[in-house]
Amino acid sequence: MKAIAQDVYGSAEVLQLRDVDEPSIGAGQVLVQVRAAGVDPGVWVCMTGRPYAARLAFGLRRPKVAVLGRALAGVVAAVGPDVRDVQPGDEVYGTSPSGTFAEYAAVSVQRLAAKPPRLSFEQAAAVPISGVTALESVRDGGRVKAGQRVMIIGAAGGIGSFAVQIAKEFGAHVTGVCSTGKVDLVRSLGADEVIDYTRDEIDRDGPRYDVIIDIAGCRPLPLLRRALTPRGTLVLTGGGHDAGGLLGGYTRQLRAPLMTLFTSQHLRGLASRERAQELEELGRLIESGAVTPVIDRTYPLADTSSAIRYLAEGHPAGKVIVTV
Repeated sequence: MKAIAQDVYGSAEVLQLRDVDEPSIGAGQVLVQVRAAGVDPGVWVCMTGRPYAARLAFGLRRPKVAVLGRALAGVVAAVGPDVRDVQPGDEVYGTSPSGTFAEYAAVSVQRLAAKPPRLSFEQAAAVPISGVTALESVRDGGRVKAGQRVMIIGAAGGIGSFAVQIAKEFGAHVTGVCSTGKVDLVRSLGADEVIDYTRDEIDRDGPRYDVIIDIAGCRPLPLLRRALTPRGTLVLTGGGHDAGGLLGGYTRQLRAPLMTLFTSQHLRGLASRERAQELEELGRLIESGAVTPVIDRTYPLADTSSAIRYLAEGHPAGKVIVTV
């Protein structure tokens, strides 16, 4: 099959469109013919091997998995032993550690759900990483309740565009933070207020927010805390674009729980889970019309390197998708 693969860590130039073996499937797995795959910051980490601590999971000297990509939407081509609830021909979405920038991917049924009928394959491929991270940030990390004031930093991006919609569905008063050109988009997602970070800083109104979800990953913790109520909750979902050193921009996520010991505020990092349960919950929100994926650009499989470069620039409005 055709796939985007790499043998070494590096910039997008290390990626190659080449023929690789079609993945085999075992018990509890299905083979999915990929129609679309999501591009997210984790793809960039896997490609570059930075921050260097990530190599403990992905391979110390070279990638353990040659095929890049994790989120997908497609059609089931075959099912493994003991799989009963999924059949060939089913339209599905989910995640695969075997790589999704490819014509086929092996997926565990525990990371798979039925594709919401109202979504295209491109829209569905936007959900499994970014949508799930947003849901867990709002529901589990922030424990958002109706009537709370919630700030979402990076509100126009892949995760943020989901988080704004989900927080509104939970009944929150939402303030989105984005650049000037994306203010209208963030308002259209349901944000009650928008802060243009090129004109104002997030603490302009003082300690106002019950929950802050920081996806952008570039602001210091003291600044974030100044916008938080005395017993508010800060959720850190990303490491930003600082990939230098051992931990890069993820040092804040390690410091946050330690700082919580000395303050009445709750500061926590988020480790997203890839489970069918979250996909099913998102599917219900999507089918109800409460949540709709936002697609910035799509690229064909052969041009995946351009898709990743565009993502790395740091300013997509919604998701970047690779079509297969």
